[in-house]
Amino acid sequence: MSTEQVEAAPTVGAAKQVATHPLSPLTASEITTTAKFIRGLYPSSADLHFKAITLQEPEKAQLAPYLDAEHNGQATGHIDRKAFINYIIRNTDKFHEAVVNLTEQKVEYHVRLGPNQHGPGDGEEVVLVEKIALEDGKVKAEIAKLQLPEGTVVISDPWIYGSDGVDDDKRMWQCFLYMRDPLNSSDANSNHYALPLAISPVIDSVSCEVIRIDFLPTGKDHTTKGTEPYKIQPPNEYTPEHQELRQDLKPLNVVQPEGASFTATKAGETGEVIEWQKWSFRVGFNFREGMVLYDVRYDGRSLFYRLSLSDMSIPYADPRHPFHKKAAFDLGDVGAGLMANNLKLGCDCLGAIHYLSGMISDPKGNPMLMENAICVHEQDNGIGWKHTNYRTGRAAVVRNRELVLQSIITVANYEYILAFIFNQAGAVEYEVRATGILSTQPIDEGVEVPWGTVVHPGVLAAHHQHIFSLRVDPMIDGHSNRLVFDEVHAMPRNDFNSHGVGYAVEETVVEESCGLDLDFDVNRTFKIQNAAARNPVNGKPVAYKIHAPPFQKMVADPDSFHHKRAEFADHNIYVTKYRDNELYSAGKYTNQSRGGEGVRSWANRRDNIVDTDLVVYVQFGLQHTTRIEDFPVMPCEIIKVALKPVNFFERNPAIDVPPSNQEFNKSTLLAEQHHQPSAKAVVGEQGKVCCSSKL
Repeated sequence: MSTEQVEAAPTVGAAKQVATHPLSPLTASEITTTAKFIRGLYPSSADLHFKAITLQEPEKAQLAPYLDAEHNGQATGHIDRKAFINYIIRNTDKFHEAVVNLTEQKVEYHVRLGPNQHGPGDGEEVVLVEKIALEDGKVKAEIAKLQLPEGTVVISDPWIYGSDGVDDDKRMWQCFLYMRDPLNSSDANSNHYALPLAISPVIDSVSCEVIRIDFLPTGKDHTTKGTEPYKIQPPNEYTPEHQELRQDLKPLNVVQPEGASFTATKAGETGEVIEWQKWSFRVGFNFREGMVLYDVRYDGRSLFYRLSLSDMSIPYADPRHPFHKKAAFDLGDVGAGLMANNLKLGCDCLGAIHYLSGMISDPKGNPMLMENAICVHEQDNGIGWKHTNYRTGRAAVVRNRELVLQSIITVANYEYILAFIFNQAGAVEYEVRATGILSTQPIDEGVEVPWGTVVHPGVLAAHHQHIFSLRVDPMIDGHSNRLVFDEVHAMPRNDFNSHGVGYAVEETVVEESCGLDLDFDVNRTFKIQNAAARNPVNGKPVAYKIHAPPFQKMVADPDSFHHKRAEFADHNIYVTKYRDNELYSAGKYTNQSRGGEGVRSWANRRDNIVDTDLVVYVQFGLQHTTRIEDFPVMPCEIIKVALKPVNFFERNPAIDVPPSNQEFNKSTLLAEQHHQPSAKAVVGEQGKVCCSSKL
């Protein structure tokens, strides 16, 4: 992974003169070499469209001992470097996957994929689809019927076609049309989502032509109508030059005069190791998941083999054609790495920043640098722990310093701000902030529908869900782990519990792979344990618990394509026995998928998962019942999952964090010392107890 250092950034070590680490993302030269091998399988006239050239991660049976030996300062042995490839032969439906062994310089695996397995979209294809839609004669004829003012600019938003089982075997795109403010058509940043049109071309990906035009329903039912002259509505812009900005906001500067407290060490051309406050881990980056963390350890103890956002699904509520197919799988349909923003200093990240740039491939098989795709920085998140001895007035308090690794992806209209957050008490969080612009559609004046909200004249924003799946591959003090859950139940009222106030925690071991749910009425809490590693103080198994927020799981009917395709979206927790290459909880290929290849299917194997190598998928999300305050741009909605130690340490692991004081923090005001009246008892000579008070 490439890196860039900015002023006041952390210490960045020089590249070690060693072979590339097995977990390092592919280098530019490795991507070029891989593409050359694949092209060599065809005549020179063949036109290949590469969808992915990325690291084929080593089998865990090889890599886990390698990592342990590396940490123990022992000889690691050798692991071949391999690349995974997806590509299409242009203007055909021939979609392939392959593996190239870069060490051995040979193609190890190469296969054409079968029906209903389609490649993701990419930037080049999106631009082509936009052009096809807007240059089509039939589409132009429909636009002409709108009688728009001269110079009006029409915009096409291509969407992955979706699935409904009706003539949808071939790979297609569904385009939704909008227009810029006709009075300001030259403004390329005009919010076209405030001016949706009812014309929706469908494009065949193979023939690269418009195969039909759908007309959107704009009333209360499925009825559509012919294209009519468009009634121009006012714009609704979000850019600052269109607002009367507040004048009373004073600067808030994040200053670290001595730089940051973490180190980033390069290992070879693309390797990167982050160390901070007893934490250490490797950072990876790929086209699909974007940021991936490997070999996460605290104070040398192993915690997580791999952490990543595995999938997300955004199913929409409008039951009418063509909206009934609207269900985005942004990671599988396009890719978080491909959509990663170039993060800006002082805007997206504050403080002493270290940037990491990702290396992926473009459609021609060339390396493509995603500059500043990840920012690494520290932040203050309030008090970490505190106690005031009210008898003496002495307060012991520390601040909660956190390390943040953040990436931002733009998916056409939406933004997701994705972050791993580490604290000094041994916990790690995964945070998602959803923002951006609602996906809109036209609606007739005076019409209200229960599946969406009118957010602007003539503009409907359909309700939808955001369902995320976090993949947690644990190694809690080793790879032999189990999943358990605690529940809190009232004790029966009896002589022992005569007042009826007692309650106890009951633990249940999950024995087979399955899907499970939270139950807040009994405080059901899931823990990943190592039963063979015991806490030296209380003898309990060391563990990490999962804090996941409540959310409404997939609303769509179990027989619907939405439900079948989003295999992770019907349970809070899925647990499976580890298998290499099972990484994506909705399956490897989500574009117009049918289901049956994701985590629900893996869990249905009913493998024994007690004291073995297991993987946990944590689902969380938002039920986005749209509101007018979400337009023209949506304030961030924030959701978090936390992984916290349970009986892993002998006491609070943040007990050794230096105390918070004015000399260190340099705040501008000091609070009064908290000192209450108190009484105390002192044991004197011959065991006599004397009492005194301080007022």
